Formats: sequence, C-alpha cells, structure tokens
Amino acid sequence: MTPLLSVQGVTRHYGAQIGCADVSFDLWPGEVMGIVGESGSGKSTLLACMAGHLAPDSGAVVFDTRADGPKDTVTMSEPERRMLSRTDWAFVHQHARDGLRMGVSAGGNVGERLMAVGARHYGDIRGKAVDWLERVEIAATRIDDRPTTFSGGMQQRLQIARNLVTGPRLVFMDEPTGGLDVSVQARLLDLLRGLVRDMGLSAIIVTHDLAVVRLLADRLMVMKDGRVVEAGLTDQVLDDPQHAYTQLLVSSVLQV
Repeated sequence: MTPLLSVQGVTRHYGAQIGCADVSFDLWPGEVMGIVGESGSGKSTLLACMAGHLAPDSGAVVFDTRADGPKDTVTMSEPERRMLSRTDWAFVHQHARDGLRMGVSAGGNVGERLMAVGARHYGDIRGKAVDWLERVEIAATRIDDRPTTFSGGMQQRLQIARNLVTGPRLVFMDEPTGGLDVSVQARLLDLLRGLVRDMGLSAIIVTHDLAVVRLLADRLMVMKDGRVVEAGLTDQVLDDPQHAYTQLLVSSVLQV
C-alpha cells in the first residue's frame, strides 16, 4: 500500500531558530495522526509546511494524488497546490474566523467550496449546503444567516462543513477545539470522530490537548524544540511514555 502522505526530512528555520528539524513519517489512508507539544515545540510550523502554507528549507511532502500518484507538493506549481487544497485537502483553523467568510451566509460558505471545484447548479449547491449544515448539527433554517450571528462552537462546525463538503481525503487540523468551552469541545470532538469514521478520512491534528489526541488519533508524535522526541500508537505513548519530556507532558495533565 502507498502512504497517502509521506513527510520526508522536513526542516524549517527562522533565521538561527529552528522551526522544525528533519521530521519524517508516513500517513496511511484512513489514519489519524496527532502531533503534540507545548507552544514553540514546532508543531504548528510543521503543519504549515505540510499544508503548503509555508515552504520548508529542505525535505519533501509527497501526497498520493488521484490522477498522477505520489507527487511532492513542495515542488508543485501554485495552481496545482491550490486545486489540491480545494479538493483532496482541507484545513480546519483554530479560530473559525480564519477559515470562514464572515460576510457570507452559512450556505454561501459551504457553497463557495463546491463552486471552486466547478459546481454551478444553484439548487444542487443549496441542497448540499443544507445536508452538510445538518451533518454538523446546524439547523437548516440558519442557512441564510451569517457566521457573525453564530456561537463559537457553531462557527467551528460551519468551518468543518465548508471543508468537508468536497469530500477531501486529508484534513489538517490546527487546535480544532482551542478556545472553546469544555462542553462545546466535547460535542465538537464527538462530531469530528464520527465524521472521520464515516468518511474514512485521514487527518493530521496539531494540539496541546492530550485528551483530543487520545479520542481522535491512531498514532501520536511528540515534538520538543522542533524535533520529534517520541512517536508511536497513541495509547502506547500516553500510557507508557518513554521520553522524559513526554512523561512530563502526561504527568502535568494527570496533576490538573
């Protein structure tokens, strides 16, 4: 089997400071990878390099495209990468406002992504928008309301609908539950887990919240100072951490 995504020696510096250094791993179809670490550990830099938001100084990010098989997205043309981000890739931001058009209706936000891949029939677009709003637990009656009238949790669910409506194969998530109340987080995590399972999605989730990765991720990488210090099956890493830094992360959660 070919990996859906193969990250090979990805390195990014900010001047003399290391963003991430020589990170390599394979992500398989239908697998969820969690990346954890404290602020400044390099996890967000790595995510940005993988998602094409930031060019790595060295390394490759090889995606198994539908048409041409494995291709290095780092050396892709900008139009190729942009089309990939509209079709097979999705990116869920920590702050929903970064992933939504706040001046456009909820239905328009979902419909825009469909139109970006060639959909033109208004009735079909609106019908799919209604379907997806309901899938993320937003009432169809809110289809013409703007995201500014939604709660934070609803905005995040709308962002997820906008991202998943085109049936992507890989979803990047940057602290998807960050900044939400605990009860809202639990509802969102339950929704995400169901969507990942039902759609057979592959996902890479960056978070500092170990409860999030325990619930969603099959495998886990722990980052410190730009490097991966431990990796393995999620339960294995969290229940029996080998590296001193991972032990510290796990124990700090247990003590809360």
